[in-house]
Amino acid sequence: MKTMKRTFALAALSATSLPAFAQGAAECGALPSHGALQTALEAAVLAETSGLDFDMWATVVNRDGVVCAVAFSGSDRGSQWPGSRAISAQKANTANAFSLDGLALSTANLFSAVQPGGSLFGLQHSNPVDTKVAYQGPSGAYGQNNDPMVGSKIGGVNVFGGGLALYLGGKIVGAVGVSGDTSCADHHIGWRVRNNLGLDQFGVSVGGVSGDPLRPDNIIYDIAANPTGGTGVSAGGFGHATCINTGDQTALPAVN
Repeated sequence: MKTMKRTFALAALSATSLPAFAQGAAECGALPSHGALQTALEAAVLAETSGLDFDMWATVVNRDGVVCAVAFSGSDRGSQWPGSRAISAQKANTANAFSLDGLALSTANLFSAVQPGGSLFGLQHSNPVDTKVAYQGPSGAYGQNNDPMVGSKIGGVNVFGGGLALYLGGKIVGAVGVSGDTSCADHHIGWRVRNNLGLDQFGVSVGGVSGDPLRPDNIIYDIAANPTGGTGVSAGGFGHATCINTGDQTALPAVN
């Protein structure tokens, strides 16, 4: 059933014009609707083979951090980790909050920098999640087009893979966050969601820290073991730990 649903979603993605834009609140007018986000997420989960092959949550926020859409890929809200709904929103908020028109930083790029002794140590303790926003309203609406988070600012800072800024015509317009698998798979699936939505339009002006001009905000696996123990050392300072069944980040689609 899971495979059949995802196959249908992939076909639907090919047959529709993405991105489809939200028609409701003006502040989300240039961002995907709930339906577009769900279709892009289901297709990304189908395409990505790394990680644990779990279903996922996805959240889109606008440039002000307002939640515009929340979706999941499974058959119902319990098909993916319930705790990952708020985490996906937190990741979207983080990628939006720390990216600019000229610099894209994924949440994966923050993993090493926030460790003790890192250049951004303590960042993960700033801007806490607004729990009243995260857990308000009926649970039956979670991941639907009337998810109670929509229209509010979620806040939060997350420092592992899954959050990516969204770009339209070389300008940042918000961010997407996904959660529900390993943090490495979250990044890979989030990357594919952004690509499916057509909101990876970096142009020539948006840079990043990955060292790959075709994928400026890609995850970096450059952490070597620390001989004195504790967290490993990232050669470039923005590395991310590997995970179970880590995927090949160089095989992800290049940004536009």
